[in-house]
Amino acid sequence: MIRVRGRIDETALSIQTDLLQAARAALTAVQIHRIYLETYIRRNPLFLASLEPVEVEANAPEVVKRMTEAAFIAHVGPMAAVAGALADLAVEAMGEAGAKVRVVENGGEIAAISEKDITVGVYAGPSPLSGKIGFHISPSDMPIGIGTSSATVGHAINFGEADSVTVFANTATLADAAATAISNAVTGRDVEASIQKGLEVAKTIPEVRGTFIIRGKHVGSVGKIPEPIKITGELDVLQFKSVDVFQVVG
Repeated sequence: MIRVRGRIDETALSIQTDLLQAARAALTAVQIHRIYLETYIRRNPLFLASLEPVEVEANAPEVVKRMTEAAFIAHVGPMAAVAGALADLAVEAMGEAGAKVRVVENGGEIAAISEKDITVGVYAGPSPLSGKIGFHISPSDMPIGIGTSSATVGHAINFGEADSVTVFANTATLADAAATAISNAVTGRDVEASIQKGLEVAKTIPEVRGTFIIRGKHVGSVGKIPEPIKITGELDVLQFKSVDVFQVVG
């Protein structure tokens, strides 16, 4: 297996694959789609600033259309789906290059299609559960998109109080947007009640397979989530803001 880390401006990528040229294809795809997105935003600044879904033209770039679709499904601004959308597009490029193992993590959002099992761990900031809980994802779970939003980690806009809201969906684009919407709902001094509010929102978002929420020492889940596992190891290997440590095994 080959693991490649790359950065394109604000986009920090971690790629795992069985084919080096597929990793190169992923990086190239992200670079190209970032250019399309940046060009679109210069002409349509509302797309960058809006905290609500916005309509786009039929001839908008593919990355813009995917972000827009996810935003309308999850009822958030389109930029809430940017990391997931780029991860999905990178994984698709890897498939065109012939890779059998395609795992792309982009700033904490993961898109994966793999013939081998994957283990992901959850980083939940100051929570005592951070780095101790993970999920075993088998080929039968894939393709899969994993998105995580946090009020205590990272610089993204977040109106909630969850340490980690992890969403599993068919695409990372939707998982990314849904995680933001769900995390925004996790509010209030009653921690257990706040988690329940988030889970209720998760139930209303189509195409979300399952949701896992951590706030402090409390957790909650709804829907179908991959097999939970205990993670061991040092937290300093968890370098990103969310579900981001993965290892191809078998």
